[in-house]
Amino acid sequence: MKVGFLIASVEQGFVYAVMALGVYLTFRILDFPDLTVDGSFPLGAAIAAKMIVNGSSPLISTFMPLIFGALAGIITGLLHTKGKITGLLAGILTMIALYSINLRIMDKPNIPLLREETIITMVSGLGLPKWLPSLALFVVFALIIKLFLDWFLFTEIGLAIRATGDNPHMIRSLGANTDNMKILGLAISNALVAFSGGLVAQYQGFADVGMGIGMIIAGLAAVIIGEVVFGAGGIKRATIAVVGGSILYRLAIAAALLSGLRPSDLKLITALLVVFALSTPRVKALLSQNKTAVDG
Repeated sequence: MKVGFLIASVEQGFVYAVMALGVYLTFRILDFPDLTVDGSFPLGAAIAAKMIVNGSSPLISTFMPLIFGALAGIITGLLHTKGKITGLLAGILTMIALYSINLRIMDKPNIPLLREETIITMVSGLGLPKWLPSLALFVVFALIIKLFLDWFLFTEIGLAIRATGDNPHMIRSLGANTDNMKILGLAISNALVAFSGGLVAQYQGFADVGMGIGMIIAGLAAVIIGEVVFGAGGIKRATIAVVGGSILYRLAIAAALLSGLRPSDLKLITALLVVFALSTPRVKALLSQNKTAVDG
C-alpha cells in the first residue's frame, strides 16, 4: 500500500512539474506574479476532457491545451502591457474570466474519463508493467520540457525574456520590446500549465472546473522547495530543482496524509511548506550571523 502510494506521489510530482516549470518561467525569469495559472490549469483539463469524450484522438486532445493555454497567457500579457493593468490584477481578471469559459467548454462542472481512451491507456496497452506507463510518460514529458527551457532561455529571444525580468529599463534601452517579451513569456508559461492540466485530467480520470484552485501556490511550493534543497545556480540547475521540488512537495503531501491528516488539510499543508521553504534561508543566515558573533 505504501509503495503504491509512493509511486503515485512520484508520478504526480513529474506531471505537476510541467506546471511548476511554467510557474518558474513567470515567477523567477519574468518576475511576474501570474495568477492566470489557477484558470489556465483547469482550462487545459477541460479542453482535453471535452475533446476525448467527443471522440477526438487522445494525442491531439493532449496537445491542444498548449494552444489555448498560450492564448490565456497572451490575454493576461495584453491586459498588463497594453491595458496598463498591474500584473497581479491582470492575472486575476483572466483567471476569473476563465472560470466561466471553462464551464462553457465543459457544459457541466465535471467530466468523467474513466471509460474513455486517454493517452495513459494508450501507453498502458504497450504491455508495460502496471505501475510503469504513467510514470514513464510523465518523466518523458517533464524531461522534454525541462530540456526545451534549458535551450530556449539561451536563445536570443530567451535571453531577451530573461533580461526583461532582470532589468527591463536596460533591455529597453537596447531596443528590445519588453511588452512583447512579457506576452511571449506568459504565453509559454500558461501553455505549459494548461498542458499539465490536460495530463492531470487524464491521469486522475476526470476534469473538474475547480481543480485549479490554489494551483499557483502548489507551483510556487515546487519552485521554492526545489531552490532550497537543490539550489538555483543557473538555468539548467534551476529547472532540475523545479522538477525535484515538485516531487519532494508531492512526497511531503503523501507523508502528511499517511500520518493521519485529512485531504481537506492539503491547502494548509501547502501554505506551511511554502512558509517553511521561504523562511529557511533567512533562518540559516541568522544562525550563521549568531555563530560568527559568538566565534568572534
